[in-house]
Amino acid sequence: MNTLLSASASTPSRGAGSVLEIRGGRPLRGRVEVKGAKNLATKAMVASLLGETASVLRDVPDISDVQVVRSLLEVHGVTITDVGDGVLRLDPRGAVSAHMEQIDAHAGASRIPILFCGPLLHLLGQAFIPDLGGCRIGDRPIDFHLDALRAFGATVDKLPSGIRLSAPRGLHGANITLPYPSVGATEQVLLTAVRAKGTTELRGAAIEPEIMDLIAVLQKMGAIISYEPNRVIFIEGVDSLRGYDHRSIFDRNEAASWACAALATDGDILVAGAKQPEMLTFLNVFRKAGGDFDITDEGIRFRRGGALKPVMVETDVHPGFMTDWQQPLIVALTQAEGVSVVHETVYENRLGFTRALNQMGADIVVHPEGIASPDRRVPRRALEQAAVITGPTPLHGAEVVVPDLRGGYSYVIAALAAQGTSTVHGIDIIRRGYEKFLDKLTALGADFDVVG
Repeated sequence: MNTLLSASASTPSRGAGSVLEIRGGRPLRGRVEVKGAKNLATKAMVASLLGETASVLRDVPDISDVQVVRSLLEVHGVTITDVGDGVLRLDPRGAVSAHMEQIDAHAGASRIPILFCGPLLHLLGQAFIPDLGGCRIGDRPIDFHLDALRAFGATVDKLPSGIRLSAPRGLHGANITLPYPSVGATEQVLLTAVRAKGTTELRGAAIEPEIMDLIAVLQKMGAIISYEPNRVIFIEGVDSLRGYDHRSIFDRNEAASWACAALATDGDILVAGAKQPEMLTFLNVFRKAGGDFDITDEGIRFRRGGALKPVMVETDVHPGFMTDWQQPLIVALTQAEGVSVVHETVYENRLGFTRALNQMGADIVVHPEGIASPDRRVPRRALEQAAVITGPTPLHGAEVVVPDLRGGYSYVIAALAAQGTSTVHGIDIIRRGYEKFLDKLTALGADFDVVG
């Protein structure tokens, strides 16, 4: 077995989390079901703070990120009740300020706490945000968030233990232009503007399906939000909001992950709950790479359509190819006949995971400053990188450490496609975004043991 591999200096230690021993070389076949999107459910839970009555959120995935947000809401006095499988009732009427220590104890594994700022400023007049955690896939500055909150009238004080915000005179509408269509900053503006006095104009907004679903949640609560052409959103502040009853949009990141697993292992996977409109961009690339799929009322069935083919992919904000999709796709592209190129333009450290794939037999060269090409459609960005994948190359077993959520899932796919036995350390990170992950692997016929 190979020496223990890691993707970066910030990778978890060898003993971090549980360990999977995977015996690869068999196709994944069967059915898995995806529930609500992690990137909507957690934000909708935060939005419940804005209501004067209880909210009901449906199709909530049982993942660790949801548990983090639940804990943060509960330390702020929100009463959360499980009222069915994947159904939460969130009652904010007892909301109170929380102590720094309580917030810090629950927030370290997530970047969601920054989105508590707007609702807490409206509700309590103050908020505290500790040092933020999350996947170490690149620099995620919170300047966009803080600049937006200052524009609304918040006072920001940076302390050694975190950031304290206050709004002694309340919050007001603002004209905000984002230099990059950041999903998190767009969510921040939405969650803050709906109760701010006056009108907010947001330019350069992210328009991901999860953003549109959050807008739907807020509109159900009584917000007035309109989406204009060219990434412009107008929000008219209202005096009060009520609770909502909402079913989360499906998790298209998880759906794409299982699709790539089918492609890499020459399997056949029905992803129940997946829908075509939100995955158009992914489905086009999947087909170009040699995949095939069937759209049904139940979901989308993914499989190979023949030999895998090389593709050129550029990650981008919606409606482009999501950065969360490229890592599992790269594993499948190691089996394509020819040279593929993946341009990563969103995060600067998201290709570090490929080093371990090379130790498993892949032929991947990372260009740390990207690659210029006349065929490029996404503008070059200062932080971008590019991966050149030459295939097909047989993969073999190795011992690896999970670097981040999608990279960790990609290691599992590689181990399942490889000949021999692999040991994957730190799979608890994968549970941040994949519900019942091990149960789903078992349902698809994967051969593995949990050994730690």
